[in-house]
Amino acid sequence: MAKAKNPQKSSSASARDSSEASSENTGLRVKRSENMKSAAKASRFNTDKRAKTIKKPNSKQKKKNDKFDVNKPKKPPTAFFYFLDDFRKEFQEQNPDVKTMRDVGKACGEKWKTMTYEEKVQYYDIATEKRAEFDKAMTEYKKRMESGIDQESEEDWAIDG
Repeated sequence: MAKAKNPQKSSSASARDSSEASSENTGLRVKRSENMKSAAKASRFNTDKRAKTIKKPNSKQKKKNDKFDVNKPKKPPTAFFYFLDDFRKEFQEQNPDVKTMRDVGKACGEKWKTMTYEEKVQYYDIATEKRAEFDKAMTEYKKRMESGIDQESEEDWAIDG
């Protein structure tokens, strides 16, 4: 009878294959690292390439606008900042010796964390009113920008000034 071929490899055969593969991988790593070192040495002496390279902005970084629109509505503060205004006045009266904003901010944050929702409601109401006003102003601003009214007035200023 003829022996049937066993599709499974013995443990020693698979160990040899894996060691060969790892030596090939390390060989590639060594070659790759040598190439990188030689490229790094070459780039040290070639300053022309550095001057010509242009950094592309990362997608995570904010892109700065060249033009700042002064007519664009400013976002309103959150409820915490309205609370901070009131708390700062009270805290300064009670603790005139504390001068740094760091200490005032810490005390304010601790107080805000301990406050209940019912105590915070008045500040949330103020913030929602201001946010509604901002949303209205922003929709008006977008309409003006689409119609081109603001662009014309800016061009007039550039000609006159």
